[in-house]
Amino acid sequence: MQAERLGTLTRAANKVKRWSVRARERAQSVPIRAANRGLPIPPGRLLHKVGNTEDIAWVLSAGSEGANSLLETLARNGVAIERLGAVLDFGCGIGRVLRYFAAVSGPAWHGTDYNPELIAWCAANLPFARFQVNGLDGPLAYESESFDLVYALSVFTHLDEPNQFAWIDELTRVLKPGGHLFLTTHGEHYRPKLAPADQERFRQGQLIVLQGDREGSNDCAAFHPEPYVRNTLARGLAVVDFLPEGARGNPRQDAYLLRKA
Repeated sequence: MQAERLGTLTRAANKVKRWSVRARERAQSVPIRAANRGLPIPPGRLLHKVGNTEDIAWVLSAGSEGANSLLETLARNGVAIERLGAVLDFGCGIGRVLRYFAAVSGPAWHGTDYNPELIAWCAANLPFARFQVNGLDGPLAYESESFDLVYALSVFTHLDEPNQFAWIDELTRVLKPGGHLFLTTHGEHYRPKLAPADQERFRQGQLIVLQGDREGSNDCAAFHPEPYVRNTLARGLAVVDFLPEGARGNPRQDAYLLRKA
């Protein structure tokens, strides 16, 4: 069983690598656009920490697509990001998405991550935002009801269930009433890649977590059936929008827009 699970992770990693080659082929202008913003490119070792690749074109393309996916989802639901007061990138890593909001005036931009090396790089190189280090188990160093929007891209995909519950509660705490949480998950697209027993549990609406003892890293992989997110993980947040395989920049992940009452 463990061998099957490790095989699943290996196949998923190889698929991301193949996708990165295609992204590089269609994204030759992305580094130029980033350079026009005057923002440095993270060193290869940090790129590898967050994406298991040192492919700059892939990282920049994925960040751009992730930012646009978020903006389009918000706009479709009547939310203009430039009118928000404060936005938090939870699990910001090297700021691969956050960097694309450098020219968006209006919100106060914030990023947080449990890796102090990544946060140190962001703080030194992305001066338009403020950054904090958070513990893997929380809490966040923000007052309650601080943010109009929190987004967590491919974060809950790498947490065991207890920490998923803890973090959904913590992110809800720092959201203002009426604020939105945008998150991405491994959904139905990934079910065939699981071992047969785990596929059946997924069909029954159960969360699947592989290598939960490695949570917070890319080695830990969580798979979320849609009913689980709606009925269990959301924990009282309203599901405003659901996009199956709609998380561009995080290939084939599902995207959810949730709202705090």
